[in-house]
Amino acid sequence: MPTPYDIPEPPEVLDRREGPYGEVVLRRHGDLLQIIANGCFLMDTSDGRSERRLVDAALAALDAADARGNHGPRPGPHVLIGGLGVGFSLAHAAAQPRWGRITVVEREPAVVEWHRAGPLAALSAEALADPRTRIVEADLVAYVNETSDTFDALCLDIDNGPGWTVTEGNGGLYSPDGLADCARVLRPRGVLAVWSAEPSPEFEGTLRNAGFHQVRTEEIPVARGVPDVVHLGVRPG
Repeated sequence: MPTPYDIPEPPEVLDRREGPYGEVVLRRHGDLLQIIANGCFLMDTSDGRSERRLVDAALAALDAADARGNHGPRPGPHVLIGGLGVGFSLAHAAAQPRWGRITVVEREPAVVEWHRAGPLAALSAEALADPRTRIVEADLVAYVNETSDTFDALCLDIDNGPGWTVTEGNGGLYSPDGLADCARVLRPRGVLAVWSAEPSPEFEGTLRNAGFHQVRTEEIPVARGVPDVVHLGVRPG
């Protein structure tokens, strides 16, 4: 029979908000901080290798695309990070001097506040103070559709994958029309990098049909289960 010491402590809710897209919750579970949206686990602070690899894979693909086109590495590339999350991708990008401007699009005001003045500030305070960093509070799908800004790389991590979206409206991002919007805001030979909790051959095909070149999927080993992946595609130019 388990003793009281064998029973794990339940997660502690640090904040619960009703945001523009439903409920968002910040929990502490032991040493980990967790973000839950509408009852769906999004991410925690346990590792971060996938979020960091998303940024690294985009930069490597950008350099490879430029080299293939007989161009040298572009100076100060501008990266858009879709989804602030627990801040791993932003912190990793800000730690790399190669990146120029770093734009982060996050639709949940609560998540931004947890980073600016809450428990997640310990992970992102230095990156948020970096003069290259700009936080945009907006829905990523609408932002990509409407912005006049352009980017060298899009690093998107707003869902659990193209086939496993957090909200129904996000599905349009992975459709031909959504990918056309992504291509529109990418500069020539710019890179689209999409994080996913599982591979999606169907999404690879959609990327190719949308006109992206050098489409591939990079696996990221995890402690248990199916590897995470980054889907990559390059805009021609």
